[in-house]
Amino acid sequence: MGAVAPAFMPDAILKRAIREHFTNLGFTKGSDGLLQLPGAGKDVVRRLHAGQREEKIASSRRFIDKNLNRLLGHFAEGEEIEPENIDLRLIRVKSETWQADLFRLASLTWSVPVSSGFGRRMRYLVWDVGHDRLAGLIALGDPVFNLGVRDSLIGWSVRDRESRLVGIMDAYVLGAIPPYNMLLGGKAVACLVRSRDVLDDFGERYGGSVGIISGKAKNASLLAVTTSSSMGRSSVYNRLKLSGEPYFTPIGYTLGWGHFHITEELFSQMRAFLRLRDHHYADQHEYGSGPNWRLRTIKAALTELGVSESVLRHGIRREVFIAPMAANSFEILREGKGVPNTTALDTVEEISRKAVDRWMIPRALRSSDFRQWRRTELQRLLGQLAETKHGSLGEARTA
Repeated sequence: MGAVAPAFMPDAILKRAIREHFTNLGFTKGSDGLLQLPGAGKDVVRRLHAGQREEKIASSRRFIDKNLNRLLGHFAEGEEIEPENIDLRLIRVKSETWQADLFRLASLTWSVPVSSGFGRRMRYLVWDVGHDRLAGLIALGDPVFNLGVRDSLIGWSVRDRESRLVGIMDAYVLGAIPPYNMLLGGKAVACLVRSRDVLDDFGERYGGSVGIISGKAKNASLLAVTTSSSMGRSSVYNRLKLSGEPYFTPIGYTLGWGHFHITEELFSQMRAFLRLRDHHYADQHEYGSGPNWRLRTIKAALTELGVSESVLRHGIRREVFIAPMAANSFEILREGKGVPNTTALDTVEEISRKAVDRWMIPRALRSSDFRQWRRTELQRLLGQLAETKHGSLGEARTA
């Protein structure tokens, strides 16, 4: 007898699927009735993301098979890198180009699956022009609407946030790839976000933005960029300074709620269930439905099933960071007026030079492990869903 089609899945079967999913992830139920993490540490986070990652690789198999050999030469061999010659630049990624294919391929190596972002988007390849190789990835998108530590820092009311969130972007992909990550290249890549080049790109593309919530035209300036560590506390963004100037500053932790641990397969079953109930969230995923559509859909399904929303408490508290683009960014965001003072911003070229001298050359002098990296390890990683001996290839965050 064949498997029951999702469109005809009764309540009991979907409830059982949800219970089995969390049991397989290793969650247990605490005395307070809430889910308890199956341990602690980065390995636990990777394990919780494993199902998502497997789905991502499986759905991208045709793309990988078609493009891996074509694009592999853009990744560096460790033995060819001379740290003193590293010279980082940003290449804007446009859709349906080889750069877009390279961005996608590189992002598939992340141990935490990369989301596609939503709303406004600015994607970059971080390119080492000194060796003509890919060094890292940056992707900025619209920030989440509710982020307590950010809103408290700025001093926003709900109305303030609705009208001024347009001045903030979120770095949802941010990291270096091997062998550059072994040279503390993740710190260099993160610093490039707070650059005059990114500020100018934003102004050119989104200076006349229309607010997603208000629908009104705004003369938008990029005032700040947020990001958060996918692995709890971050060793990349903490104490991130060049020449005494802070680039990202820690502002607190998320509460450990979200939906990253809900796989696409389980989410599809929830949508099918809502479709049976003629619930409008089942297929309300067009642009403009908002960045929290997936979360609202999951909550709607849980409510219809009579399952507590506490299953969305995964317990991974991510450290949140913010990079103000202007000396008076917080004042403008709080009061809604003023001219950004961006005189302290360096160019990507200037930041690269400082970061290479500050982190990458000294790390190479302390350890030569990076020279053992071979680009063929990417083939093994993408083909077998295995971690390399060097660990995660970058740091990114999903919702």
